[in-house]
Parts: sequence; structure tokens; C-alpha cells
Amino acid sequence: MRNLPSPVTAARLAEETGVSLRSIYRDIDSLRVAGARIEGERGFGYRLVEDNSLRPQTFDRTELEALALGLAEVKHLGDPCLASAARAALGKIAAMLPDGREQELFHAISQVYRPGPRYTITLDIEAVRRACWQERALHIRYADKAGAVSERTILPLTIMYTSNAMTMLAWCLSREAFRMFRIDRVLELNSTAKSFRPRRVALLHQYLSILRANEAKQKETP
Repeated sequence: MRNLPSPVTAARLAEETGVSLRSIYRDIDSLRVAGARIEGERGFGYRLVEDNSLRPQTFDRTELEALALGLAEVKHLGDPCLASAARAALGKIAAMLPDGREQELFHAISQVYRPGPRYTITLDIEAVRRACWQERALHIRYADKAGAVSERTILPLTIMYTSNAMTMLAWCLSREAFRMFRIDRVLELNSTAKSFRPRRVALLHQYLSILRANEAKQKETP
């Protein structure tokens, strides 16, 4: 249950564990009697509230490798805020590990080497993140591939890191359509008071579905 996004349905738990729904319900009741704090109910889903009565989780060596490699990659993106957060996260993870295990994290076999940052970021990328989290529209001046400049009001949905560019996925109010905006082509960005809460997640899922469908069509084309 700890490894799945909550709330987790009993059907999903049964699928993950390979047991019947009846067994899941019985086990949840038994865990509750034993003192585990499990919120939720049948038909809705369950959420495990961390409790001192349960054995704490830890990471195996390969999981520590993945964490070290992923955080190292984040530190080399060229985003100073994310780089600082990655260093802080590494320290917090190390502090939670049993004695000796932190060495496996700090001295991981897998390493990242980049002579320079992966992306060149001149934009206030934190303003984009805040707008995404707060679900507020942004007004931008944008230069397309040909250099033509336009002004747009957009609903920022997410920041996507591709192989050669950092891209903002958004709903463009000016074009009334989903659009991708390369961060390095955004000339100016201003926050607005216009809220689009709580539409961000639904719009993002819709856009990603369209992108996946387009990708599938391209693969089918001879």
C-alpha cells in the first residue's frame, strides 16, 4: 500500500498481491486491530497513515543507485533551485538510512558526468512552477522557430524535460488549443490573477493523451 498512489482500491491491492478481495478486506481489518492507521472504506479506497507500530521502510542497493543517479541528473539540469533541492533531498534520504547504508548512497556505482548544464535557463522557471501549482494563467512574449514574436495568455500545465530542450505544456487561450512552448524562446513572462483551478490535472491528462495518440499514429505510418 505504501508504494501505490492513494487512495488504493481493494481491487488494486488484490491485483498487486495476487490474493482475493475477501483476503484484502480481512487483512485490512486485522491490521487495523493491530494498531495500523488505515483510512478509507470499501468502494472508495484506502490510505495508509504512517504509524510507529509498523516496520519502517528502507531502500535496497539498486534503489539507492537509482536515487543517487536521478538526483545527480537533476543537479546537472541547469536549474539552480532544483539543484539545491536535489542536494537537500540527498542529505535527508541519507539521514533516514540505517548505519552504513548512507555510504551506498554517497558512493553509488552509477555516476553522471556533464561538463556543463544540460539546459540554458534565463527565464524565472520558479514563476512557471508556481503558476502550475497555483493554477494561474501566465502572459508571455514568445518567439517561434522562425523568430516571429507573439504575445499569449496561457494556462501552464507542466514543465517537460526532453532530450534537447525544456518545454512548457499549456493551454493557449489566444489560440484556444494545446501548445508546447520552449522555455528558451520565452522572452518575457508575467503572472496574472486569472485562476483556472481545478482544471490543471484534467487538462494535462487530456493533452498527454493527445500526444500519445499522435505518437502511436506516427509509428503506424509506413
